[in-house]
Amino acid sequence: MTRPQQTAPGRGDDAPAPGPSEPSAPREQGGTQDRPEDRAALRARLRFSNEDCSIARTLAVLGEKWTFLVLREAFLGVRRFADFQQATGAPRQVLSARLARLVEEGLLRRTPYQEPGQRRRFEYRLTEKGLDLYPIMIALMHWGDRHRPGPAGPAVVLTHRGCGAPVRQYLRCDEGHEVAGAREVTPVPGPGARVA
Repeated sequence: MTRPQQTAPGRGDDAPAPGPSEPSAPREQGGTQDRPEDRAALRARLRFSNEDCSIARTLAVLGEKWTFLVLREAFLGVRRFADFQQATGAPRQVLSARLARLVEEGLLRRTPYQEPGQRRRFEYRLTEKGLDLYPIMIALMHWGDRHRPGPAGPAVVLTHRGCGAPVRQYLRCDEGHEVAGAREVTPVPGPGARVA
C-alpha cells in the first residue's frame, strides 16, 4: 500500500527568476524592487546569446507529448513495441518514429529477442543517457500532481523501495545547501556562453 502524497511546506511557491525577455517585476511582499545585484545579474544575462541554450537543445529531442509518454512507459518497465502502443495510445507510425528518434539520440537501445516460432523482434531499453532523464520525468509528474491534479488525486505515488517513504525532489548547491526555489538561484554565464 502506498502512502498518500504530501506537499512539503514551502515548495513550489516561488515564481521563476526573470528570463531574458521578462523584466524584473516588483516582488509581491511590500512591492519593493529586486535587489540591485539581481538587476545587475539580469542585465549581464541579457548580454549573452540564447543560441547555445541547453533547454532549447533538450527540447529539440524531447519536446513533444508522445516522446514523454514513451519515456514514461520505459521508466515503468515497458520494453516491447506493442506494449508501448497499448500503454500510450500512440498511432503506430508516430510510435515507430519516436522510438527510432530516441534510439538515434542514444536514449534507448534496441535489444533483439525472439519468441519460439516467431520472427526476431526488438525491445527498447533505457541507456545511461536515457536514465539521466528520470529527474525531469519526476519533476513533470510532481508539477502535474500539484497544478493539474485528477479528481481523485495522483494516479501514481512514488515511494522509496528501501523504506516505503514518498520520494521528493530537492535542489541543493555543491556546498550542500537546500535551494527552495528560483528566487534562490542566480544564473551566471557558463563556459559556453557567447556575447549576443
